[in-house]
Amino acid sequence: MNRTIFFVCMLVWGLFPASSHAISWNKTYQDYFDYYKDIAISQMHEFGIPASITLAQGVLESGAGNSELARKSNNHFGIKCNGWTGRKVYHDDDERGECFRAYDNVLDSYLDHSLFLKNSKRYSSLFQLKKTDYKGWAKGLKACGYATSPTYASRLIEIIELYDLHKYDKGGSATVEVLPSLARQSSSQVALHKVNKFNDNLYVIARKGDTFRSVGADVGVNYRQLAKFNERDKDDVLEEGEYVWLKKKRRHAPKEYKGYVYRVEAGESMYSIAQRFGIRLKNLYKMNNLSPDYVIQVGDPLRIR
Repeated sequence: MNRTIFFVCMLVWGLFPASSHAISWNKTYQDYFDYYKDIAISQMHEFGIPASITLAQGVLESGAGNSELARKSNNHFGIKCNGWTGRKVYHDDDERGECFRAYDNVLDSYLDHSLFLKNSKRYSSLFQLKKTDYKGWAKGLKACGYATSPTYASRLIEIIELYDLHKYDKGGSATVEVLPSLARQSSSQVALHKVNKFNDNLYVIARKGDTFRSVGADVGVNYRQLAKFNERDKDDVLEEGEYVWLKKKRRHAPKEYKGYVYRVEAGESMYSIAQRFGIRLKNLYKMNNLSPDYVIQVGDPLRIR
């Protein structure tokens, strides 16, 4: 984000008055939150966007999943077509016949919402905020142009507070569910690798020059076990950015990925996809009825649960 946009976003955050209409609790909204909260929490752990913000935006933009755009196109966040190469639909919004992104399922909409915010310079300043600062996020989204309504920020905040959505922003930390070997580390030892949590497991991101020996020594896990957990040889050199799982991987992705179809991207392999989602490689082949010698192609659809 350039300095001008950043300054304007920061300046406007504090200028939103409280909404003059108090919203009322309704079961439709509560049902929406109960249904999608696990996806929002998962997205928070992966991308750093507060789960409360994701849920409040989703319910507001989609009318709790009942808007025409949500029902016909699975678009729960009102994201328009800018830079989009996928399926498109046209819908009246600020102007007639505007172009909106269309998704195969709701999970795709949630994933694209996270990527839309994470990869845009316009919203980069928001990621400097704490995940528990839902008010800062709400005001920042409005100030940086997510929506045109002057009450957008205050409505998000009211929804979050009425439905107590901010409790999901505390959704657990990887450092709480530590392995016994991690718990035995000296309190004076500073770990080089941040421990993250996903798919009921723990992982770190490999640094340049890492091996299973170096990672294992840092996190307190035997390097032979570590290699076995990741279905690799114990003497392998890891590539920078690789996922290294600290416990045995799962048979499939988390339950919120039920029905989700993953599309293979350039440069990916079955192994890299299995690592990304913390799935055992043989189970990824089995879920998709593929033989181990099958060579995947860009765009191939894969089930991950």
